[in-house]
Formats: sequence, structure tokens, C-alpha cells
Amino acid sequence: MFKFSEISDLCIKCGKCIPGCTIHRVNPDEATSPRGFLDILKGVEEGEIEIDKTFKDTVESCFLCNQCVEVCPNSLPTDFMIENARNLVAKKYGISWWKKAFFFMLRHRWAYDLISKLGFYFQTCGFKIEEEKKSIRSKFSLPILHKGRLLPAFRKTTFLKKYPENIKVSGKRKVAIFIGCMANYNYTEVGDALVKILKFLDIDIFIPKKQACCGAPAYFTGDFDTTEYLIKKNIEYFEEFIDEVEAILIPEATCTAMIRKDWEEYIKHYMDEDWLKRYKKIQSKVFGTTEWLYKYTDLEKRLNKKITSVTYHDACHFGKVFNIKKEPRALISKVAELKEMENPDYCCGFGGITIQSEKFDLARKEGLIKAEMIKKVDAEVVSAECSACRMQITEHLDKVGDKKLFKHPLEIIAEAIDNG
Repeated sequence: MFKFSEISDLCIKCGKCIPGCTIHRVNPDEATSPRGFLDILKGVEEGEIEIDKTFKDTVESCFLCNQCVEVCPNSLPTDFMIENARNLVAKKYGISWWKKAFFFMLRHRWAYDLISKLGFYFQTCGFKIEEEKKSIRSKFSLPILHKGRLLPAFRKTTFLKKYPENIKVSGKRKVAIFIGCMANYNYTEVGDALVKILKFLDIDIFIPKKQACCGAPAYFTGDFDTTEYLIKKNIEYFEEFIDEVEAILIPEATCTAMIRKDWEEYIKHYMDEDWLKRYKKIQSKVFGTTEWLYKYTDLEKRLNKKITSVTYHDACHFGKVFNIKKEPRALISKVAELKEMENPDYCCGFGGITIQSEKFDLARKEGLIKAEMIKKVDAEVVSAECSACRMQITEHLDKVGDKKLFKHPLEIIAEAIDNG
């Protein structure tokens, strides 16, 4: 069993993690506070607490927003502890059939491509298209398709199939794009915008066609077999081109955190030293898009026309994990009037596949808090560098009657480029 006590014993019970804890905000119970989780996990290791349905319900209630890690005086990896606890739950109770089917698609892109194609042509049979938001409203009551939910629609052509593998612009600089599953299948305009910006900057583009899912959905659910399979598959593929590019750009906060942080934690604990060495060479070139564009290009200096007004939401896996906050704001403020919401770093409540299915009541509570916060801001657009946040915020803005459009920072920048 994972040595939970090695981390739990370092908790000084100061309580700094509690005020901003996402789950504690909507379910104020000590058991589901970060320090409560740590005590429970130690109890499991010592045989005082059984891995039963109550334990399963408790550890699956965490949103994995990383707020506790960010503010902890000892920087305790509570998120990593909970992911290991979920692995214990998965080993005892198994993983539901529909999650296994989804993780199969993550392992095998041909299957995801097929479902995406079928989804595009048949989604109108079971869903109502929301044209303005380019989303679909569910008429069913399946695990993740709760009746009345607003979900992103599949696109006719995925991002990875829309462009050639190599896009030569100047031959002076070259980067690769790791697109992420939601931006590949649902929000393809994000990748379109990144391609446009890189062309504007005269940077050659490599779009790795054999890239696989980063593994985040499986990892956060406790499916470590799928997680390790995807880590190895991606590392082996990245090694084929890593020396030819100066960076791997990822327009998704969760994918960036998974590849740049969570892979390292997993490899150190569950894989051998050789994999860690191979991974380290790749890790040094992985960046979130606005972070890299701000630090390593002159994009900020070349933007000078404000086209809209924006309020920016700090996606947890950028703001809390990497403190990437000033970079997107610096770029956005060159092309838009930036209007801050009250608490931009409050988690939107997406929380992962389990929160979005079995525990959607928790996601709804947090989503409505965030939506009401956004609604108060007099801005045309709400933005975040995360497709999961996009899905959650779009749905809950609809619930509170706010007509703001959600746009990725890259989309706003690309529109400004189009407008001169």
C-alpha cells in the first residue's frame, strides 16, 4: 500500500488549506477538508479505517483543484495522496463500464475518432444544438449526460486531422503542439487560434499526429494502468521529435499540469529510473501557451488594438499549480479591456469525470458560485486557458442567465490579429 503516513505525519493541522478549499466550500465537513483527507488516508494505511463505500464517497469528493497544495506551509502533495487513494478504491470496487469505455478511447485514438465522427452526425438525434454556444443540450439521464445539461458538441473535423503535420513558415524557429482531447474534438477553434498566432510570429509548427491523451481523466479516477500506458506511449513518441523543436505548447491547463507535474510524481513512485531520465528531457520543453508566448516571443509588443472587454478566470492547473497568472493577463490586456472578477482563482467546479457524473450535485453548487461571480462583471467575454473550465463555466452561465461568451485567450488574441 502507498505510504500515506509519510505525508500525513507532516501535516501541522494549521487549517490554512480550509478557507479556500473547493469541496469544503460546498460541503463544509472536516472529513472532506484537506487535513481531514490526510488523517483518513493515514487511518487506512494503519488499518483503522476500512476501504468501504463511505471511504470511496469521501475521496471521490475532492475537486483536485490544488488550492491546498498551493497554500500549505509544507507544500504537502494532498492531490497525489488522493489520486493514490482513488487507485485503492478502483482496485477494490473496479471502474464502471462507461468509464472503462472512455479510457479505452483515450488509449486508442482511432476509437475516439470514430465516436467523434458518429457523435457529430448523430448528436442532433439525442441532443438539442445550442448554436450560439456551439454546445448540445442533453435529453437523456445517463451518468455524465444528466438531463438538461449543456455539453460541448463534436466537430466535423478534429484539430489533428485539420492540418498537415508540418507547417513551415520561416524555418527559423519550430514548436510542437500538444492539443488535448477537448480542444481536438470539441473546441477546435482553440488550436486554430494557436496556429494563426504562431504563423503571425513566423514560427514553424509541428503537429504530432500520433500524440495520445495525457492521461489526466484516468489518473484522476484512479486507473493507474491506463495512466502508465499513456505516459509511456507519449514519452516514446515525444522522443522522436523532441530535439527538433524548442517547445511543446499545450493550450490546456490540465494537460500542462498532467505532463509537467503529475507525470513526474507518478514516474518517481511507480516507474524505473530510466523512464524518469527520458521524461526529464521532455519536461523541460513543456509549456502552457500564454506562458511561452509571453516569455519567449515578442507577441506582447506586437499587440496594440483592443477589440473587446474580458474577465479572466484562473484555471486551477495554471494559477494554483504553476502560478501562471500574469502571463495571460499581460497578453489579454493588450487586445481587450481586462476587468477582474471578485475571486478569479476560485475553482469553477469541473472536478473531473467522477465529479461531473456521480457527484454532479457538487459540481453544480460550485459552478453556480463561479457563474454568479462572473455575471457581476460588466464584460463581453469570460476567458480561461482550459477546456474543462470552458465546459463548466459555459453551462453554469447558462443556468444563471448570463450571456457572456467564453473564449480561450488564444482566440481573443487571434481575433485581434485578424482585426489588424
